[in-house]
Amino acid sequence: QLQLVESGGGLVQPGGSLRLSCAASGFTMDYYAIGWFRQAPGKEREGVSCISYSGGSRNYADSVKGRFTISRDNAKNTVYLQMNSLKPEDTAVYYCAAAYYCSTRGYEYDYWGQGTQVTVSS
Repeated sequence: QLQLVESGGGLVQPGGSLRLSCAASGFTMDYYAIGWFRQAPGKEREGVSCISYSGGSRNYADSVKGRFTISRDNAKNTVYLQMNSLKPEDTAVYYCAAAYYCSTRGYEYDYWGQGTQVTVSS
């Protein structure tokens, strides 16, 4: 009953854009920070971005800063990750997760989505 569902992944050419969505069901996002993580084959899971419960604070990994934008619409119970200027190294499964505060440590998050595949390739 408590669930996060990612959508919006797919195949895109280098330099292209995708917008990922993270929708909550069974609970409200109003009081949760929402983070995006990604994991590529052979690599550890890494934090990509996080937004505070109010949307007033946004954090980005250095590798995506200036290219990705996180936002939230609490009325829609949804968080978005706009990904521009995508690179092949952005290829990964992307997960959203909810925590009380933003953190790069996955174990501090209470809820996780199932992930959505993003593939950046020519």
